Amino acid sequence: MPDSAAQNAGPERRSSKVCPASSRFPPTIIVVHPREKRSKCSVEALRGREDFSFFTFPDRVALPLDNYVRLGMGGEELDEGDAAAGLLVLDGTWKLAGKMEQFYEDVPIRTLPDIKTAYPRTSKMFQDPIGGLATVEAVYAALRIMKRPIDGMLDHYYWRDTFLELNGWDGDSMCVT
Repeated sequence: MPDSAAQNAGPERRSSKVCPASSRFPPTIIVVHPREKRSKCSVEALRGREDFSFFTFPDRVALPLDNYVRLGMGGEELDEGDAAAGLLVLDGTWKLAGKMEQFYEDVPIRTLPDIKTAYPRTSKMFQDPIGGLATVEAVYAALRIMKRPIDGMLDHYYWRDTFLELNGWDGDSMCVT
């Protein structure tokens, strides 16, 4: 994984207007495992946005999850039909996120369609699952599918341009208000 300087460096970023968080949508909840290094966390730059709420595992999420779907592997494919639901994301290595899943098993799982990652994986201990994405890539793709505001989400992601190009996306100009 890159260090924080490398993650925030890279090609010049286009200035993106940040869409106002829409009160029509529940916030995206990201539960971060405490062993996840914040300096290497791909969603760290999203902290402070009105449309995101961060919690540290094992603390309970302080919001009701009855109208949420959980991003993960092995569920129904996420689609526009999930647009009214909130999005719950477990952030950690694959091994750590797997340990958190049992605490959120009552939240229905949704799987992303085939999306290509730009994140260079280098684990020497575990093989990442096929279709594994960096957390920021997964959140971006999910919110894009759900027709949610995505402007500025990838501004601090080093592999932004490669990720967008690999998936045939023009950029993050979509905004739902």
